[in-house]
Amino acid sequence: MSAPESKQQRTEPTLHGKPLLQRMKFDNVRETPYVAPEKPPVRYLPWLLLIFLLLLALAVYQENRNHFYQSTLWHSLASQLNYQVQPGAATQINFPAAGPFDQRFGYTQLPRWSEKLQQAGFQITQQSQFSDQLARFTSYGFYPPYQEKNSAGLVINGCQQEQFYRSQAPAMQFTNLANVAPLIVQSLLFVEDRTLLTPDHLRANPVINLPRLGAAVWSQLQRAVGLPAAAAGGSTLATQLEKYRHSSQGLTSDVTDKFRQLVSASIRAYQAGVDTSASRQKTVLDYINTVPLAATATYGEVNGMGEGLYAWFGSNPAKVNQLLKQAAPYTDAQGQALKQVMALIIAQRRPSYYLLQGHADLEQLSNSHLSLMQQQGVLPTELAHKAIQQKLIFNGKVAAATAQGEDFKATTMVRNRLSQLLELNLYQLDRLDLTSQTTLHHQLQNEISKHLRQLNTYDGAENAGLFADRLLKPGQQSKVRYSFTLYQSTDSGNKVRVQTDNTDQPFDMNDSSKLELGSTAKLRVLTTYLEIVAELHRLYAEENTETLQFVNIAPQDNLTSWAISYLTEQPRAELSSMLQAALERRYSANPNESFYTGGGLHTFGNFKKEENTLTPSILEALQQSVNLPFVRLLQDIVNYSIYHGENSSYKLLADDDNPRRDQYLRRFADREGSTFLRRFWQKYQGKTAEQRLQLYISSSRQTSERLAVAFLYINPKATPAQLNSLLQEHINNGVARESETLKLYDKYQPNAFSLPDRAYLSRSHPLELWLLAYLQQKPEASLQAAIADSSDVRQEVYKWLFKTRFRSARDNRIRNMLEIEAFWDLHQRWQQLGYPFDYLVPSLATALGSSGDRPAALAELVGIIINNGKRLPSVRIDKLNFASNTPYQTYFERSQPQVQQVLEPEVAAALRNALQQVVSLGTGRRLNQAYASSNLIIGGKTGTGDNRLVQLNAKGQHVSSKALNRTATFTFYLGLQHFGVLTAYVPDSDAEQFSFTSALPLQVMNSMAPLLQPYLDSNSMCN
Repeated sequence: MSAPESKQQRTEPTLHGKPLLQRMKFDNVRETPYVAPEKPPVRYLPWLLLIFLLLLALAVYQENRNHFYQSTLWHSLASQLNYQVQPGAATQINFPAAGPFDQRFGYTQLPRWSEKLQQAGFQITQQSQFSDQLARFTSYGFYPPYQEKNSAGLVINGCQQEQFYRSQAPAMQFTNLANVAPLIVQSLLFVEDRTLLTPDHLRANPVINLPRLGAAVWSQLQRAVGLPAAAAGGSTLATQLEKYRHSSQGLTSDVTDKFRQLVSASIRAYQAGVDTSASRQKTVLDYINTVPLAATATYGEVNGMGEGLYAWFGSNPAKVNQLLKQAAPYTDAQGQALKQVMALIIAQRRPSYYLLQGHADLEQLSNSHLSLMQQQGVLPTELAHKAIQQKLIFNGKVAAATAQGEDFKATTMVRNRLSQLLELNLYQLDRLDLTSQTTLHHQLQNEISKHLRQLNTYDGAENAGLFADRLLKPGQQSKVRYSFTLYQSTDSGNKVRVQTDNTDQPFDMNDSSKLELGSTAKLRVLTTYLEIVAELHRLYAEENTETLQFVNIAPQDNLTSWAISYLTEQPRAELSSMLQAALERRYSANPNESFYTGGGLHTFGNFKKEENTLTPSILEALQQSVNLPFVRLLQDIVNYSIYHGENSSYKLLADDDNPRRDQYLRRFADREGSTFLRRFWQKYQGKTAEQRLQLYISSSRQTSERLAVAFLYINPKATPAQLNSLLQEHINNGVARESETLKLYDKYQPNAFSLPDRAYLSRSHPLELWLLAYLQQKPEASLQAAIADSSDVRQEVYKWLFKTRFRSARDNRIRNMLEIEAFWDLHQRWQQLGYPFDYLVPSLATALGSSGDRPAALAELVGIIINNGKRLPSVRIDKLNFASNTPYQTYFERSQPQVQQVLEPEVAAALRNALQQVVSLGTGRRLNQAYASSNLIIGGKTGTGDNRLVQLNAKGQHVSSKALNRTATFTFYLGLQHFGVLTAYVPDSDAEQFSFTSALPLQVMNSMAPLLQPYLDSNSMCN
């Protein structure tokens, strides 16, 4: 077969006589066959790209000229970013996390303060609620748009909205741009943004300056690849505002942070509308008023051109502004003013360097910019030359102006309270965006403050009737300090309406002192006594007389014995009747008996000799303030604590034959020891070694021997010099007695005595000494660790107490120990009623005021009495408004307090009646005439404290005494709604010349009657 034939046989398949492919292609398709388009020549592509770029450039150019699209976009976004102040706490709000201005104004701390304030008795009554869009916007880290404050500060208003105090920071502000000298604005814009206020483009975006931004980006790219390039800043004034107000530490940390600034600033610029003319002017003004300019030691943080001129150069901003408004001929003063302004404009780039160290560099840069402005026709040649010739003279010692406040004592009190509440110092507090409302009554506060100051003048004291027997002598009036506080009892707490004194010192004697207030302590003793009577009534009033006969009573427990006797004679007597009978119990005023208390024998005297032969009732002794009945009453209270009930020490001591005595004593030691260790821990918790030692020394009466015993146990490695220094400071008044110190040092070496022996010798609780020594070695130890490590010590302490070989020594030690424990119980009772200190001196002298007190705490006790035994909080601040007119606005008010019933209502009524009789029949009767027309029920308690350092010889004989201070106090209630305290005080060596009694505060109260009565009669206090 030939080749062509073979090829013919391989032809395509056919169908119905036609090739198959041809049939499939044309049989069913009648359109024109597809023809592929020709591709354009490659030479047209560059032209198309060029046209696109030209169109894009034209669009960018046109947008850069009229800003139509971006202004519409930014304004549309800004209009959705809103918030609304609503009642209660917000469910949607984001607080800033950083930013110097946000921190300074307190916005960053609001979440923490909200929690703290609610724990302190406040509640959120109003708060800003973010819209969904604003919440989402801020969650990405952008800053919410609002009319930001250039300055803020603490404002304190009285209870009737009168302003007590106002601070402002930054303090020196220009109110509007029209008031700013054009030269200041021109100088700023020449350096920072020369086209910012160009009037041609109403929609212009002040945030993005494309040439400047492009140069900054290009310089960063060059530096990124290692090419040398000068750093160029791309920030406009608008982005700088965002940076130093809201960025962390006022710096741009990265590209994201810069993007955040650009977006936030653009939103803010177009918030009011697409026309940014007003927004751009505000940007310039805000920058002038707030630009950070470092800080000085005397002025503090400096923000704004006004503060900068004053703090760094000592120049008056208003005068500088006025000088720069004046036309030619130009003066050196104008040149100096312009030089200072230019220096501050440049210094903002590196304020800590230029204003603190680089003065020469700042001088050179200022001159070069002034020269350049003159060359470009911005500055007149004559003025530029005048400015360049001036030298910058820094005066960084200018102090900040004091904030405005009418009443120093009131504002100091409120600021200190706020400082403690918010955990800020006063400098930080004054810079918060905060308005607080105090409970003080503005007018009455001012009137009482003025009156007390006048009492230091001769005419004021004479008109008040203060020159008389047991009052003052002419010439003494200027040395007496008076402190007065008045409260109003309301459902929301005891609100302080007046708190003032006649000093110009920040120390608050009423609320921060510890003074011996004399016989006012009798009111505390009487209160505890009636509390115990109420306890005994609860225990035994429902029992029948047959059962009462079998109650086991220790011989020393006089109070239980009397209660059983009374209830036996008066079965099921009402508590009020029993309390009245308790007030009629009589105690001797005989001063010739010695009392074993405080580790030794003591005697006490009465104020008047004619009282020595009396046996008054407790009520009569309170009215006339007779001492010895209350000493004996306190002795009965101490014995009640020791001998009453199932844990009576009487049973423990009497049952010597009990076979389970050792087991009982071990349980007793463990339980009681742990209890007292916790109390001592509470006493010394959070204090340094020095503070613990000082607190221990002040807790009881010390002698050289007692102090040496304790100190050498607490500090076993102490040197003789250290012991000598301690004794000189606290015992010998600086007189060196080294020979005595060496004897004590050798005698009481660490191994010389056991812990129980040392406790007995130092008249201390052994566990207190042990804990002090333990904390000296392990200052970071916890209470749980101390309890665990003291297990053996607790057994040793109590075993030693009860197994001493000599009966008399054992009894003395037990008596000391039990008295200390009884005073711990008494202290707990007093603390329930507002006693402010961590301990009581374990001595019957506490009945006469030796443990000290605080005027405000005494007033709180009277408040409990007139509130039928309910303890309400003392309120000085009742409203706080943070960040008003901002997205962070939060408004706090005092919530309804939780009332504590700390006294039986019947006990409170009995005390109220007893205090009323003190004024009507007793030591307070001087008050009757002045307030007779008010028809008020008046009660109170007087007290005189003569705090002296008495030196005794080895035989206990009186050698000398030195007056440390003298006080006279009257704590009172005026009607059933108002109560308070008035204290007269003479400190230090001046007290030796004074002999006034509590008649002095009573007479001062009389002199204040014309001021107080109009408010009390009309009840015109605040709601």
